Amino acid sequence: MKRLGRVSHYAKQGFLILRSNWIPALNDRVIDKKLAIVGTVKDVFGPVKAPYIAVKPKIKNPERYVGEILYIDARSDRKNMKKERKGKRRRPAPRKRG
Repeated sequence: MKRLGRVSHYAKQGFLILRSNWIPALNDRVIDKKLAIVGTVKDVFGPVKAPYIAVKPKIKNPERYVGEILYIDARSDRKNMKKERKGKRRRPAPRKRG
C-alpha cells in the first residue's frame, strides 16, 4: 500500500481528481484506508513534480471520498500480472501452404 494523495474534487466527467508527489502506472488499483477498492488510475496530467491523478471510480457515491487519502494497492501485483498474461496469449497464425 503506497500513498497516492488526497482527493481534491469529483469532476463532472466522472473522475476523482487528486494530487500526488509521484507518478503511478495507468490502470493501477486504487484503495482507501480500509483496503476497499475505489477505482483505477486512468490519467496522469499536470506538472511532473506534483502531478494530478484521475481515478475512475468503481463504487457508488464517489463524492464521499473528497478530502480522503487514497492509496495504490501493491498487495497482489504479481498475481494480477500472471492472470492478465495468461488470458491474453495468442495462437500463432496458420502457415500458408504453397
